[in-house]
Amino acid sequence: MIASVSESGRQGHRLALLGQKLVLTALFAIALYAAPAAAFQKSTLEILTKSGPQRFNIELAISMAEQEQGLQFRKELAPDYGMLFDFGDEEKVSFWMKNTFVPLDMIFIRGDGTIARIAENAVPLSLDSVPSGEPVRAVLEVIGGTSKRLGIAPGDRVVHPIFSRQ
Repeated sequence: MIASVSESGRQGHRLALLGQKLVLTALFAIALYAAPAAAFQKSTLEILTKSGPQRFNIELAISMAEQEQGLQFRKELAPDYGMLFDFGDEEKVSFWMKNTFVPLDMIFIRGDGTIARIAENAVPLSLDSVPSGEPVRAVLEVIGGTSKRLGIAPGDRVVHPIFSRQ
């Protein structure tokens, strides 16, 4: 048996398929945006400054997926909160603020735990590269202005198990 479909029937079928594809695409986009954040491992660290130790509650970004997600889509951060990106080895790195809604201080940390550089108040949603300037083991992101407020400076030491005790 040969079925015959009119041109208007074929066009209606194409529109229905297009509509289904649009709905599925929209649902996927909503699910992706609304998906819960990765369950980052929690920890604490201290930064030994001239004015005394400063303690932070942190989440660790260790895997590539965790590092790619970072603090994106967060609307606020507590003053004593941070995210520590651990690269395992020292390497030159660059960060950007894509999909990051709050200004951040990026604290670039050498393998021995000393602070190499601080990029203060990185601009939310910016695609500009924020480079480490030298090889670093990790980067600590905290709410913008924290470094200045607490007197955190290059040369200060970060105390956390990932850093060697040299």
